[in-house]
Amino acid sequence: MTSFVKLLRQQSRQENLLYLALWAMLFVAPVLSMYVRSIGDSNYIFQWTDLQIIWPKFLLYLLLFLVHNFLLAPILVYGHKRTHYTLLVLSIVAVFTFYQCTTRPPQPPHFNQPPMEMAEEPHHRDVPPPPIIGEHDLMAVIILILMFGMNLGIKGYFKSHEDEKNHQAMEKENLEQQLEYLKYQLNPHFLMNTLNNIHALIEIEPPKAQEAVILLSKILRYVLYESNKPLVLMSQELSFMESYVTLMRMRFDDRLRFTAVNPDDGSDVSVPPLLFISFVENAFKHGVSYQEDSFIEVEGKRYQDEQCRERLLWTCRNSKHHVTTHVPKEGGVGMNNVRRRLNLIFTDDYTLDIHEDEQIYEVRLDIPLEVKK
Repeated sequence: MTSFVKLLRQQSRQENLLYLALWAMLFVAPVLSMYVRSIGDSNYIFQWTDLQIIWPKFLLYLLLFLVHNFLLAPILVYGHKRTHYTLLVLSIVAVFTFYQCTTRPPQPPHFNQPPMEMAEEPHHRDVPPPPIIGEHDLMAVIILILMFGMNLGIKGYFKSHEDEKNHQAMEKENLEQQLEYLKYQLNPHFLMNTLNNIHALIEIEPPKAQEAVILLSKILRYVLYESNKPLVLMSQELSFMESYVTLMRMRFDDRLRFTAVNPDDGSDVSVPPLLFISFVENAFKHGVSYQEDSFIEVEGKRYQDEQCRERLLWTCRNSKHHVTTHVPKEGGVGMNNVRRRLNLIFTDDYTLDIHEDEQIYEVRLDIPLEVKK
């Protein structure tokens, strides 16, 4: 009883309803056929006793179907034991064939008796005995095999559908775990650089170091409480980036020119957290010099694509200096993490282009935006 309940739960609700509907239609079909015949033929009388001949045969098929569905088919579909399944099915088909042949209705008397004119002849040929497997018996066996095949096809379809759902759920869980792993990689890297900056300010300008600690507290609050969310308001991301830029600019004099252009405050759209900061961090690390004039330009531009979807084209440009060893287009650890995050979040629905020459390094990122309803 426990194993039966387990197998029943293993089947989906849709599969059970499909079987129920098919068998209900099969049992109702003779009733409808007899009813229609009684309406069209006045000589035919609808009698329920006729169903006593048809329904017992259907019940036999139903019993064999239940045995195959709950006992035999799982051996092949779930257990992948082809040899066991084949032997068991062949055994059932053999027993069913034997039953059909031994319970065959008796033939009419004239089957074994010669015609009258043949009986008058002194030398007539004997009528051969009926075949071991008649035509009706063969059709019954074929119907049984087709029924088993249909059961296997339906069960295989629903199992593949369930496997696909489980695979997608596992992929989603795996993607979430990978994203969390990448965030944990990003956060220590970011915090390590920020603490190094504060350490440098303590030695140069203590008052600025105090202001830097306040900015760092804002940054830590955002990293700890907002970065775990799949999406944040773009206004929050811009505020976080502004705190980071202010903190970084404390280390440099007027030789650094920083400009940021945003289309609006971003209060109605959402983006993945900590997505842009890696590019800005990379620009400070490799594009700013203490000896030469430097610049960093950040620009965000919202637009609608051909499907009228909101998108963001985000650009970060910074200067290059001969004394600076630049990260290659493949990027270091930070850039590789960004690429992996983009692949996990947006799949193919994004573009990341990096262009550089002797004087300028530019990153262009195009991503879809989640519009707040």
